[in-house]
Amino acid sequence: MPLVNGKLLVNFIQEQQVMGGAFNTTNLETTVGILDAIEETKIPSFIQIAPSNIELAGYEGIVEMVERKAKQMDTPVALHLDHGKKMEDFKAAVRAGFTSVMIDGAEFDFEENIRYTKEAVDFAKAYGVPVEAELGAIKGKEDDHVNEADCKTDPKQVKEFVERTGCDLLAVSVGNVHGMDEEPCIDFDLLAEIEKESPVPLVIHGGSGIASEQLQKMKDYNVVKINVASELRQSYIQSIGHAYDENHQEANLIAVLTSAKNSVQKKTIEKIKELND
Repeated sequence: MPLVNGKLLVNFIQEQQVMGGAFNTTNLETTVGILDAIEETKIPSFIQIAPSNIELAGYEGIVEMVERKAKQMDTPVALHLDHGKKMEDFKAAVRAGFTSVMIDGAEFDFEENIRYTKEAVDFAKAYGVPVEAELGAIKGKEDDHVNEADCKTDPKQVKEFVERTGCDLLAVSVGNVHGMDEEPCIDFDLLAEIEKESPVPLVIHGGSGIASEQLQKMKDYNVVKINVASELRQSYIQSIGHAYDENHQEANLIAVLTSAKNSVQKKTIEKIKELND
């Protein structure tokens, strides 16, 4: 089927009472591996890419790649921009045909984050594309330096932020972290407070390092999207490294890359099942 609008995908996720994964791609092999996994599990999901990983394919290239594969699928999938910090990247993704986009203004203070996010929402609205925003800085981003006191989402700000920006999804910081270098410590009491205040569904970033039982529990707090990136990248890199270790003279590139694609597919299936057990 064609790529699905992100808001419609969230409706599918909620109707089926499942947890939607959002899996980060970079290139052809990771894209095909992720989409094959989504089709095999039949769980509506997001495939996404951040601007920091777009340089190999470009926005139009990623859209063409995902779109071509999605047309062969029966399971709904949306293409999402992850962590669009610069407005130029955000607009490029919308214009290229992404069906869901994130604007990340978490580095700004509350008022500037609202202004920046609303500007993005107003732009995307003309294209009918839903917007994910972020309130509270999530630790572990390569270019962010935040301490524990600064990073958690303030539930008192949630309702005002959503209403004034018009965002469709809200990424929150409740002890979740990006990458595998820091230990997440999920504050479910805080998540419960945020859920009561939020007029829109919630998103959790940093799903790679969170324990299975905690991931599954998040559905009870109106979390509809959990981002997974590091585990998929590790599986891809490890597969290629293993091929080299096995044979330093290996020159069969298609065999090596097919194995890497299969490793991403296997890991994505594991994560989808982990989110929905």
